[in-house]
Amino acid sequence: MLDIRRLHTLRTVVARGSIAAAAQSLDLTAGAVSQQLAALRREMGVDLLRPDGRTVALTEAGRVLVEHADRIFGAVQEAENAVAAVKGTVGPTATLAALPSTIARIVTPALTSLASQHPQLTVTCLVTDQAQLRELPLGTVDVVLGQRYHHLPDATPRGIDTCPLLDDPLLIVTSADRTGEQPVSLRELATHRLVVPPPTTDCGQAILLACRQAGFTPSTPYVTTDIAAQLTFARAGLATALIPRTAIDPTTAGIHTSPIEDHPIQRLLFAATCHTNTVNPTITAVVTALRTAAQHGHTTCLPED
Repeated sequence: MLDIRRLHTLRTVVARGSIAAAAQSLDLTAGAVSQQLAALRREMGVDLLRPDGRTVALTEAGRVLVEHADRIFGAVQEAENAVAAVKGTVGPTATLAALPSTIARIVTPALTSLASQHPQLTVTCLVTDQAQLRELPLGTVDVVLGQRYHHLPDATPRGIDTCPLLDDPLLIVTSADRTGEQPVSLRELATHRLVVPPPTTDCGQAILLACRQAGFTPSTPYVTTDIAAQLTFARAGLATALIPRTAIDPTTAGIHTSPIEDHPIQRLLFAATCHTNTVNPTITAVVTALRTAAQHGHTTCLPED
């Protein structure tokens, strides 16, 4: 019989792209991961992985095995959910992965509410610059508070359900010498120095594409994912920032915010979970708390599906 732990190791290597990255995720040594993969290869009697530059890729046999492994682990998740549904109570633990820009206005109120309503529940919160949707099938996290920019392709992996929370526009942030709240044309930023996230991030890609659609390539001498640093550059008059509305404390002194008049840059915030046929009360409680916190914010909330 196949060892389910070895199957999990194979799935993790595929998701991470390398044995070293998988070892770090599994809290194992690279040698231990290699041993598990070697044992699985002996069980199957065929190569499952092949070198692919600095990463590894599945062979055809490996692809078939991972497809079956996905169904196996999906069945395990269904079994856990079915038992949880019979119990009908919120469990003791859950893990949430969230973007830094959502912590103050959504995550913190949601966790405060959960602590009050379900004191037996301990939620571990992983703050990460990119939404960790790939962690959901691996069971590393239970819920991801993710984002998708409306003018970028939807890259949500298969087997992931998303619950929309709110539409969150990016605002133009400058020093406080401006007055009024009139919208600003994105084209006006062609002459500005911008502080932006790296182009490898969702937000960085969205800003770059929107500027190009507006007819210019932005000047970006300052590159950082740290929103506090972006606000500092803007407050000092060194650069103009484009920051999601939920990430800006409205009481922040020394800055001025304006909506974008043309070529709006807007992200959809959502709660993502693995698709299952049975409702898990614990995951439902976390998603509900996130949605309630979003509804209480000063943003445009979305109806439930």
